[in-house]
Amino acid sequence: MRLHIRILAATWAVASCLTAGLAVAQEYPVKPIRIVVPAPPGGSVDMVARLLGQSLGDEFRQPVLIDNRPGASGNIGMEHVAKSPKDGYTLLLSSFSVAVNAQLFERLSFDPAKDLVPILRVVDQPNVLVVNSARIPASNLTELIAYLKANPGKVSVGTTGIGNPQDFSARQFMVATGTDLLPVAYKGSAPALVDLLGGHIDLMFDTSPTAVPYVKGGKLKALAVTSDKRLESLPDVPTLDEAGVPGYKSVFWMGLFAPAGTPEPALKKIHAASLKALSSPNVRKEIGAMSISPAGGSAEEFEAFLRSEAAFYGKLIRDLGIPRQ
Repeated sequence: MRLHIRILAATWAVASCLTAGLAVAQEYPVKPIRIVVPAPPGGSVDMVARLLGQSLGDEFRQPVLIDNRPGASGNIGMEHVAKSPKDGYTLLLSSFSVAVNAQLFERLSFDPAKDLVPILRVVDQPNVLVVNSARIPASNLTELIAYLKANPGKVSVGTTGIGNPQDFSARQFMVATGTDLLPVAYKGSAPALVDLLGGHIDLMFDTSPTAVPYVKGGKLKALAVTSDKRLESLPDVPTLDEAGVPGYKSVFWMGLFAPAGTPEPALKKIHAASLKALSSPNVRKEIGAMSISPAGGSAEEFEAFLRSEAAFYGKLIRDLGIPRQ
């Protein structure tokens, strides 16, 4: 009799799980979704999040809210999502910090690899080396390098904190060229760009979506791009490799994540809707206008990519001698 009861209980538990999973698949989403951005408004991650959020909102017929939580090299926003309810209603759009921060910081109250589940690699993005011409007397990369070598430690470079994309691009540049820049850290690229435009810092490896408009408007001078190909939006600006730094490449990405343990049916719906958004002609046009490229692929491919990124940047962190924070 007891065995019979146990079998019935186990059968009921399995059936309940299947029913719950089916309910999530059929009902999700039934309320607004939040996309947490671990960066201030106005930067490239924020811009992509708002574009993606609009498409997801149209697809799901639910509001998609953007929640900016900058600071601590992205850890504040990532931790918030990692500790959020595992229901599919709190998502994270982050740059490559998810893959590297565990190797940069001594103590994190969460484990990005275990507490966040990858959904989709959304876009790939290069940086643009831009200078304030009023402060830097250089019209090309060769002249800039000569100026930096003549003024070691005196030329300031805006970054978004140790280990973030702009910081990695700057550190790679210094090692490759034998120069010494003075890093000035900001909570995001947008406030750093404001100070660059205002003449408070000298140069920056800024994200392509935010840098290109100011270059085209004549407010900043672009000397090179960090990708291995020139940007369509800046066809006259060489890559660093072309401009005299052989083999230099520094391209970053943004990806969509959820708290680990989020129901698989919800994750699949989010992935499918996000992939559909990236295939939309309007979204691709908007992304192209930002000088970035849509990525895509499966969640499994994104997970494998994250492992390779963690290995690559782990070695780079050691090679560059970046201290753990």
